[in-house]
Amino acid sequence: MSMRYYIIAGERSGDLHGSNLVKAIKRLDPSAVFRGFGGDYMKKEGVELVVHYEQMAFMGFIALITNYTVIKKMLKLCKTDIIKFKPDVVIHIDYGGFNRRIAKFAKSVGIKTFYYIPPKIWAWYQSRAKEIKANVDRMFVILPFEKEFYKKYDWEVDYVGNPVLDAVKEFQPDPDFLTKNGLTSLRPIIALLPGSRRMELANIVPVMAEVAGQYPDFQFVVASVEGLDDLLYQPLKNLKNVEFISNDTYNLLHISDAAIVTSGTATLETALFRVPQVCVYRTSWLEYRLVKMIIKVPFISLVNLIADKEVIHELIQNDASLDAISNELKSLVKDDSYRKRIFDSYDDLYRKLDTGSASENTAKLIIKYLRNE
Repeated sequence: MSMRYYIIAGERSGDLHGSNLVKAIKRLDPSAVFRGFGGDYMKKEGVELVVHYEQMAFMGFIALITNYTVIKKMLKLCKTDIIKFKPDVVIHIDYGGFNRRIAKFAKSVGIKTFYYIPPKIWAWYQSRAKEIKANVDRMFVILPFEKEFYKKYDWEVDYVGNPVLDAVKEFQPDPDFLTKNGLTSLRPIIALLPGSRRMELANIVPVMAEVAGQYPDFQFVVASVEGLDDLLYQPLKNLKNVEFISNDTYNLLHISDAAIVTSGTATLETALFRVPQVCVYRTSWLEYRLVKMIIKVPFISLVNLIADKEVIHELIQNDASLDAISNELKSLVKDDSYRKRIFDSYDDLYRKLDTGSASENTAKLIIKYLRNE
């Protein structure tokens, strides 16, 4: 009898990691049947999509409140669909607010619940670890310190490696990338990674444009996101030393001398490509005050959190000023000893994360736990 898997991913990165997990599961369980919430990557691997994540990718406290009715409707649809599908397991991928509620529901109706890439509750709402433990049968974490975090709650979880490192390892660079994008290796190339969410861009793009304006001899390249309003990038579009690439961030990082990166997974990707970077973040005053009250960790970048020290500078809110970012960028490009210190820390980070394929490790454990329990 075919094993039935219901997978829930609520944004692009979860969709990507979900697709790689599906691919790995199919190698071990060729007759597997997949259904769930996700995106184009998962659909391509054979997951029957109930809802595309674009219908529910809301970011931040304010967005969640204003879209409460939509989220409530999606939760109800998901619960009904799970009952109808009768899966052997529900696999949750990140997207904490939604997936925690579905995990509780699935547990209540006797369906196994596995979590791959759990929400970052170690950063805030740490008490939710007890709730997740009560509703999740198996947890697969992708950051080494998460295993120790859950031990505080008497919960033995599985560290499976990091899917971002998997993606970086699999990357094959385009030898013609420079030529195609009108770039030259004779002048410094600075990657600008302003994020993928409207609010992030609205707050950080203007200051990125000011920095680029101060360095006319540098080549700035923006990793833009398809589907976002072009007006969000307008301050950068007015500059002669700024180019744009879309959906090709890894090729950009492969040839960059330094980077200015909005906090998130992109800081880790930039580090794994060994690009010296500064992490910048700005949000609305209200959002910042709310986050400031509940955040429980000393850093916002994954690079510093995994290293458990400051490897890269983090410039947050008012500290993310033109002068501060500009001065840091100058050091990242021109100070050789500073660059070497960053490279050495990046190498340590790589070794810490390198435990084989996260997708394959997770797939093996999922099959093992389903067959043994």
